[in-house]
Amino acid sequence: MLAPEQMEALAGASSGLPFGGMVGRPLHAASLDILQINTGKRCSLTCRHCHVEAGPGRTELMGRDVFEKCLEILARHDIGTIDITGGAPEMNPWLPWFIHEAAALGRRLMVRSNLAILLEDGYSRFIDLFASHGVEVVGSLPDYRMERTDRQRGSGVFNRAIEAMRRLNALGYAQPGSSLVLDLVHNPVGAYLPAPQAALEHEYRARLKADHGVDFNSLFCLVNSPTGRYLEYLIGSDNLGDYMSSLRQSFNPATLDCLMCRTTLSVGWDGRLYDCDFNQMLDLPVSCASSATVGDFDYGKLKTRKIVTADHCFCCTAGAGSSCQGALR
Repeated sequence: MLAPEQMEALAGASSGLPFGGMVGRPLHAASLDILQINTGKRCSLTCRHCHVEAGPGRTELMGRDVFEKCLEILARHDIGTIDITGGAPEMNPWLPWFIHEAAALGRRLMVRSNLAILLEDGYSRFIDLFASHGVEVVGSLPDYRMERTDRQRGSGVFNRAIEAMRRLNALGYAQPGSSLVLDLVHNPVGAYLPAPQAALEHEYRARLKADHGVDFNSLFCLVNSPTGRYLEYLIGSDNLGDYMSSLRQSFNPATLDCLMCRTTLSVGWDGRLYDCDFNQMLDLPVSCASSATVGDFDYGKLKTRKIVTADHCFCCTAGAGSSCQGALR
């Protein structure tokens, strides 16, 4: 949750018509196709852009009881995608068990990884675990240039991520004829919007192959949300006002029908429910007070719920739009 001074700064930078006024109508969920499960805030890295403010010292981790409730929900309802995120999901001790159980459901199963952790003692086993269960790996690689990625994530992270990609490729990930999928995620390093996704994917593919000999399937471009450490960076660099103005000026109403919150439900590490991972970090729960946790999950209410919005939502509607699956348009 934002500190009072952060909320004040964000409100002050959000001059002009608020997000709800720009949309002109309430947003409602259109379906429930993706259950995104945040396994906790512990991470092996302390990235400067992280909206979760994850790091090695965080203690918030999802327990087996919440994982079990998620499995019960998935078994009862036709939710096609299980999207596992963090922190670093690999640092939750229940993740191997959950992957085994979730894979048996026959859904699309994704794990979002910082990639570098897959080389660390105790975590390299996840490479084989992911491959044996057909897990789609979504690896975060902010830039195809080492200096830019390391500036955002820490010294040496880029080379470790590239080596993890090599090992995943060796098991069939992103290889011709293989069903094993390795996607990458790009976040801008500074206070600006990403380049067009198709052009950036082409550049990533050419440079990573030529310079490092690694392959991937698709690139997802995400607009940085003005929350967590990225908000702190914007405030500290005196870029918050300009960034919010850029998001607002780039508002694209054509993205509204495709917003991830309209088909996704986010589960917090403690079992509370949110419209998206950003709302989770801002402590903005779903509007269904009677179905606020995995323990009182009401599929009928949640799949048509009113979406909770605020000015940080401009990041998802700027330009080509942004979601956990990349650009929207």
